[in-house]
Amino acid sequence: EGFYLLLTYVDILALQHFRSPDEVAVYYAGARLLAIVAFVYFAIAGATTHKFTQYHIAGDKERLASFFKETARWTFWPSLAMVLFLLVAGKQLLLPFGPTFGSGYPLLYIMSIGLLFRASIGPAESLLTMAGQQGICAVIYTIALVINVALNVILIPLLGLPGAAIATSSSLVFETIALYAVTRSRLGMRCSIVTAMKPLPPVEAN
Repeated sequence: EGFYLLLTYVDILALQHFRSPDEVAVYYAGARLLAIVAFVYFAIAGATTHKFTQYHIAGDKERLASFFKETARWTFWPSLAMVLFLLVAGKQLLLPFGPTFGSGYPLLYIMSIGLLFRASIGPAESLLTMAGQQGICAVIYTIALVINVALNVILIPLLGLPGAAIATSSSLVFETIALYAVTRSRLGMRCSIVTAMKPLPPVEAN
């Protein structure tokens, strides 16, 4: 969670260096508005982590896969519903902060892409951690952080506020793809809302 919070504050810190305080305030309002979507992920992860540990220690891969399938659904569909609501009502929710804050509304579309990608694999990071793969998770988050910093430095001077949104969203997409790949290679599971966390078929001997 600490890595994630750091990841999502890099854009704010970078904007403070490159843009005016008024622009930073507009961006910050939009980013915090979408924080409710990330809350779904943390809530599901916190409520289900003990089950991941239980099934992993018991060696019950079928129940582990079945349970994670449910957590992926619990994470993705509420996140999608919240994103859709914010995309519909976002401008009205931003305007009470001030007449200029409505200009941050288009940023919600960019930032929501990364959040939905992250939600699409459920609490995969928690699953990996409970399965003893916390080291590789730390590596993934570190690389995602480096990508985020680099993209912010490159894109903010070129694109302004959208550049920061693209940078953070891109780093979340990378994180998601990396966690999916590691979960598949190390635990034999395809952790996505599409594949519903089904175990990989056994490999036939040649």
